[in-house]
Amino acid sequence: MKAQRMLLGALLIAALASCAGARRSEPVAGPFRPMDAALERGEALFDRHCNKCHVNGEAALGPAINDKPFPKFLMHLQVRVGMGAMPSFKDDEISDEEVRLILDYLKALKRHRGG
Repeated sequence: MKAQRMLLGALLIAALASCAGARRSEPVAGPFRPMDAALERGEALFDRHCNKCHVNGEAALGPAINDKPFPKFLMHLQVRVGMGAMPSFKDDEISDEEVRLILDYLKALKRHRGG
């Protein structure tokens, strides 16, 4: 009886451990491909200004930003004033229109990944 419980416990632990794969942050939906010119521009701007710290919107040097429930105006404010390790970006570095395009891209990326 004791051996059966130990075997059952070992099988349960093995089953639970197999649920958390090493690829859990990889999107199930596949790579995101922007469907219009505005999202393509947002992706290019994100790659130029944000991707080095927020790789693919996931955490790297900076935290993940494609899973945040914050409204756009707060994310826009974060870009402008910075905080912690994040620098502030002035209008001559990224225009308000470019920030909007980046945020639209992040929103579309989140939708694509099921967020």
